[in-house]
Amino acid sequence: MPLIEHLRELRKRLTRATLAVVIGLAVGFWLVSETSPLPVIDYIIERFVIGLGGTKLRPVGVAETFTSYISVALLIGIVLAMPVIVYQLLRFVTPGLLPKEKRILFLGLPFVVICFVGGLLFGWFVTVPAALRFLLSVGNPLYIENTPSLENFFAIFTRLMLLNGILFEMPVIIFLLARLGVLQPHVMGRYRRYIILLVVIISAIVTPTGDPVNLMLIAIPMYLLYELGLLLARLIR
Repeated sequence: MPLIEHLRELRKRLTRATLAVVIGLAVGFWLVSETSPLPVIDYIIERFVIGLGGTKLRPVGVAETFTSYISVALLIGIVLAMPVIVYQLLRFVTPGLLPKEKRILFLGLPFVVICFVGGLLFGWFVTVPAALRFLLSVGNPLYIENTPSLENFFAIFTRLMLLNGILFEMPVIIFLLARLGVLQPHVMGRYRRYIILLVVIISAIVTPTGDPVNLMLIAIPMYLLYELGLLLARLIR
């Protein structure tokens, strides 16, 4: 196709993916609202703030409560729209692929969603509690009362949850690229030391705290996911 047709196709795919996120955002905003039968916000605060030794969250600005609710609703919207986002991405890429390559990508679509959900569960049960437990434990409780800012708390929460979901896509991406012949397992294994360095650097950038414990909570799973993807790539060879 000419360039204009490619741009039109990209616009169509982005529009559909954005529409899916907007619909998911509407569902997420209903879930976080006070009229929802599922008190998502209350459950998150009770689990990750009060349950870890903190107190109630306090909004600093007038609109902070609303923007915090929107951030959680947007996270829910992205999670709900993830199958549509990945499908639209594949639909944009597949016209330039062979029928065998198209079949490989579409067969990998369910595993992309499964790994994303697995990353969210890992963040919910491991990464987020460990990071917040460290943050809430800093300071002498006799003189310092842990009352985190509402916006700051939900910014860290949504960031870590979304980050874990994206990182858990690594094995599937490596497997699919190796299956398509883009990546070679022996070449990937040869540069393992550089991968370790890159993983540590990325973990240091994305982690909300500067302590080595939380850094390792992101770096170790990321590297293990890389090794899992490398193992799968070697098996298909």
